[in-house]
Amino acid sequence: MWVIAVPVVIQNVISIGLNLVDILMIGRLGEKELAAVGSATQLFFIFSMVCFGLYSGAAVYVAQYFGAKNEAGIKKIIGIDLAAGITLSSLAFVLAMLMAPKLIWIFSRDEEVIALGAQFLRTVCFSYILTSITFAIVYNSRAVQRLKAATIINGSAIIINTVLNYCLIYGKWGMPAMGVRGSALATVIARTIELTCFVIYIFVNKQHPFHGTFKEFFSFDSVLFKNVMKTAVPVVFTEGGWATVTSLTFVAYGMLGASALAVIQIAEVVADLSQAVYFGLGNATAVIIGESLGRKETEAAFQYGGMAMKITWGMNLFVTVLLILISRPIAAVYQFNGETTHMLVLVLIAWAFTTTPKMLAYVLICGILRAGGDTLYSLAVDLSCNVVIQLSIAFFSVLVLHLPIYCVVVLVSISDITKTILCYKRYYSKKWMNIVT
Repeated sequence: MWVIAVPVVIQNVISIGLNLVDILMIGRLGEKELAAVGSATQLFFIFSMVCFGLYSGAAVYVAQYFGAKNEAGIKKIIGIDLAAGITLSSLAFVLAMLMAPKLIWIFSRDEEVIALGAQFLRTVCFSYILTSITFAIVYNSRAVQRLKAATIINGSAIIINTVLNYCLIYGKWGMPAMGVRGSALATVIARTIELTCFVIYIFVNKQHPFHGTFKEFFSFDSVLFKNVMKTAVPVVFTEGGWATVTSLTFVAYGMLGASALAVIQIAEVVADLSQAVYFGLGNATAVIIGESLGRKETEAAFQYGGMAMKITWGMNLFVTVLLILISRPIAAVYQFNGETTHMLVLVLIAWAFTTTPKMLAYVLICGILRAGGDTLYSLAVDLSCNVVIQLSIAFFSVLVLHLPIYCVVVLVSISDITKTILCYKRYYSKKWMNIVT
């Protein structure tokens, strides 16, 4: 678990930590610039979650093939991932180019925010296809436990992105000052470098499970494709639905003003940074359970799931206290007015108390149930709780009760509490364990 979890945690800490720095850079341009970028990144957020759903669903097969030492099967799953990912990213690219202002309008009615957001979106969308290919390599590297090079390449690309952000946003080191468009361009350049490094690494390393010919990757038949999609599509709908509901919740927050959008943008990144350890735990749990099921060791898979939940409870206590302690220092970094700064502190504290149900649900669904191929149940629980509970509470709290944003954040967590209860029952039933390979 440590071998798999630590590199994933490092990847996420670097990514989220530098994303926090990026938001600080953009935030210093102004609240409207920050709101614009936050709104523009919602399309990428949905797209990336759909990719995550596709790849993590297909990774059920990769992990079990890895446990069964079937490298030919692994390559075919990678081929399915690439074909589907490139198709999805191409659609997202076209949508961003043709409908950028309308997409930003969903989140904000401010004309300046719409103009800045469209400017950012029409530049950053050139990274979508590159990102879909990179994601396929990174997610499946976890399933085959080849994480060292992936972590180094991914971390280096994120650092390059941050440095370029600084140069292109503010016009440093002889580069033009491009504002929000500079941030988008930095992303495109960093993603290009990242994918190039991955391709070279895999091409040179002939012992890597992903090293193969075009035919080896794309010789999958319709039967395998359909079987993988039966597992992956529910996860795509789960993650895509979750991302869509999260973005619509972002719409509800946006009704409270540009300051609320800016505050939520910062709070989400800080919360993600504090939760990076859970992402590592969830990935490690999924790989270990998938490998165990690939060897038909069902009781071991069940025990690993129980171990992961005990670790999650321990981490919850630590992260909750940590978020409360850092809330004021984080808010002080941003040069907002007094009212917005106070709002940020309260939102961070609210987020601290919602960590426990959110992360329990995450590890149960992403780390345990999906690894057992129980993707339809995960879809039913996740989507119903998100749509019926989270979305309705968010809009009701804003439009009817007129509650401040920190109260809305707390009430929305009722969705995660419900998910956790339902998923715990499913785990103990053992109905989630399926051998799919």
